[in-house]
Amino acid sequence: MVKVIASSIRKGNVVDHEGKLHVVLTAENIHPGKGTPVTQVDMRRIIDGVKVSMRWRTIETIEKADVDEREYNFLYSDAEGFHFMEPTSYEQVTVSEDVMGDQHVYLVDGMTVYLKTFEGIPIAMELPQRVTVEIASTEPVVKGQTASSSYKPAVTTSGLKIMVPPHISAGTRVVINTIDNAYYERAKD
Repeated sequence: MVKVIASSIRKGNVVDHEGKLHVVLTAENIHPGKGTPVTQVDMRRIIDGVKVSMRWRTIETIEKADVDEREYNFLYSDAEGFHFMEPTSYEQVTVSEDVMGDQHVYLVDGMTVYLKTFEGIPIAMELPQRVTVEIASTEPVVKGQTASSSYKPAVTTSGLKIMVPPHISAGTRVVINTIDNAYYERAKD
């Protein structure tokens, strides 16, 4: 365990709180105009999956667990979970749905992700910041809309709902930001 200040905690970190390990789901530093800055953290307890919300002063020290973080390639998913392979040792790991959360909509065969494991058990996954997805359906363009200010709803082949510019149609591959599902650009492939 390593002691770090609360303001340095990020999504995917593993922290020790009250003797139990927790995976950080969200971490936000709040700086009010008056008063002490705080770090608001939502976490999931690794043992039983219970979600916990904590608030620490930004200068408080938190114990951060030392986890193994390595690149893995996505293979496939089935009833057991999501299967990944470590590219150098060919070791395979199965990630359960509760660890995966709603990130499964971004997965594509062969995609490289960073898996965090603690004592051989997958506890968190970090996606690339941008991924390429294919648009399955979208609304037709409304005449008179300007391309600069208006976006229209679209659904990807994996079921993810995003907003895209009017010139994007079904079958088009686009690059999106995995943090906020924002359209980035048309894919260059």
